[in-house]
Amino acid sequence: MGSEIRRAESGKRLRDFRVRVGLGIREVERRSQRLAEIRANSDYLVSHSWIRSVELGEFTPGIFKLYSLSVLYHRGYEELLAAYGIHVTDVAKDQAMFGWPATHVVGTSSDTDVSDMPVPVRVRQEFESEKTNLLTRLVQVWGDIPVALIRQLDVRKSLYGYIGLKDFTLHPVILPGSFVQIDPKQTKVKTSASRRELDRPIYFIELRDAYACGWCELKGGQLSVVPHVNSPQEIRRFSYPHEAEIIGRVTGVAMRIANGGLSPFSELPDATRHS
Repeated sequence: MGSEIRRAESGKRLRDFRVRVGLGIREVERRSQRLAEIRANSDYLVSHSWIRSVELGEFTPGIFKLYSLSVLYHRGYEELLAAYGIHVTDVAKDQAMFGWPATHVVGTSSDTDVSDMPVPVRVRQEFESEKTNLLTRLVQVWGDIPVALIRQLDVRKSLYGYIGLKDFTLHPVILPGSFVQIDPKQTKVKTSASRRELDRPIYFIELRDAYACGWCELKGGQLSVVPHVNSPQEIRRFSYPHEAEIIGRVTGVAMRIANGGLSPFSELPDATRHS
């Protein structure tokens, strides 16, 4: 019964949208026919009988027809979705229930638009991911980040990476689940004689089917991804640049150090531990 009431209320809202722009149902049909022809897809066509049935709450419109109504009623697609109880602002929260399987990069500088980034950014702790990734923007994962911190992030010139929950390469310097800022201009591997761990250049690397983050050594066309001495991860070697490419140098790290941000080594598969 609840779903029927929802459809009836949603249908009434669609009717209100139509009435406000002064369109009769047959005129909506005629205009949608034109849209369907332009798109070369009959799914965009909404018949007068279909409109009447939807407005009476007899069924829920599909994505193509809802798009047509969005165009013809001059309403945002998100607003029509909201009429049916679907709020696009909930996407990030719902995505946070499902983890990313891989470590990945946080997009390209051209993909990151400051105007699209909410301030303050909410980073939800429900978000989980096992592998390292690049991200197209700062994803919402932890808690409220102060505006002052957001202003320090160079979102136009930097990339951002996420260190997977099963990526212990630089543990305990960089914990799994951390975010890193990457300078894509620094792609040349540099050596460092410093004994201080954080003074040693850290790089974000794109592999054939994954990403990695760690110290690097380049010798004779072979790139070695070097883990921390206390890490269970072994040194990984790749043909350079055929199997591995330096995306950039890590210039900043944001990580959670409390409340379960790190899985204990006892939960790692035996194959990942040193013998």
